[in-house]
Amino acid sequence: MNIVEKSVPGYERVLYAEDPASGYRGVIAIHNTVRGPGVGGTRFWNYSSLDDAIQDALRLSRGMTYKNALAELPCGGGKSIIIGDNKTTDREKIFRAHGRFVESLRGQYITAEDVGTSPADMEHVRQETNHVAGLQDRSGDPSPRTARGVFRAMQAAARHCWGNDDLSGKTVAIQGCGHVGHYLAGELHGVGARLIISDVDQERNRTTASAFNATVVAPEEIYSVDADIFAPCALGGIINDQTIPALRVQIVNGGANNQLLEPRHGDMLEQRGILYSPDYAANAGGIISGSCIEMMGWDVPRMLAKVDAIYDTLLKIFALAESEHITAYKAADKLAEERLLK
Repeated sequence: MNIVEKSVPGYERVLYAEDPASGYRGVIAIHNTVRGPGVGGTRFWNYSSLDDAIQDALRLSRGMTYKNALAELPCGGGKSIIIGDNKTTDREKIFRAHGRFVESLRGQYITAEDVGTSPADMEHVRQETNHVAGLQDRSGDPSPRTARGVFRAMQAAARHCWGNDDLSGKTVAIQGCGHVGHYLAGELHGVGARLIISDVDQERNRTTASAFNATVVAPEEIYSVDADIFAPCALGGIINDQTIPALRVQIVNGGANNQLLEPRHGDMLEQRGILYSPDYAANAGGIISGSCIEMMGWDVPRMLAKVDAIYDTLLKIFALAESEHITAYKAADKLAEERLLK
């Protein structure tokens, strides 16, 4: 395996690896390990260039630093990328190569699943390194916990916006019906919310719509539907100059990472009177699940209570934003940075 390290200001380590024997190409970015080893999932995606993959790893690893600090976990921020087609069936050799790459960092970085990967893939990684979480016989698929945290954050946003956290009768537009989006739809259906959904995968649309009585719209229409809440649960950067003017909601609260294309888009939401739940605060349920069970040895009830406490974290963020006359994303950053300093 050929590994090249790249110096990036503000990041502890950024590395690129190639393994010609397996066809593997990957990136690992470690942002900050003040609170503990860099922890963050492996994203398997067909990027148009190596630079695009590195930039995504940088953004995601920084987000993990803030997410873990805000959740008060003994973890720093890291992220890894596998560049390629995540639909490949020849997964073992790819993920074993990835495991060797992770192992080369000797515990500075701990991986888990993310977009395009699964607990089964992490079992292949485990054949090469112990620095892996989200395993089938331990915390497993983090998606239900991530969705639960997003749902609790949504309840907190509703309370701040409307005076109570009852979501029955509210209309939620969910973008992306993968694991997190599907489980979030289930949480919302269970409390009587009305659902509008959209995914580029028509089978996911059919499955989620059938299970939870949701209305399906085309991907380009999801931004402009009449709804109370918009829940981005696909890829990042979808809150931007083009989509913000189309939004007809009062809250943006979803499971995707890096929802704001640029920080100023958080200001634009505020100017439009739309409450934004900072994504790394709302979607921390998955990392809480894996860290509490696999790193800290907690039992499931104690872990679930910490996931549900995302509700309280969001209320703190909204209160801080209001008291200091700043946007919610700036309040979340400030709270996370205070916990990093501690």
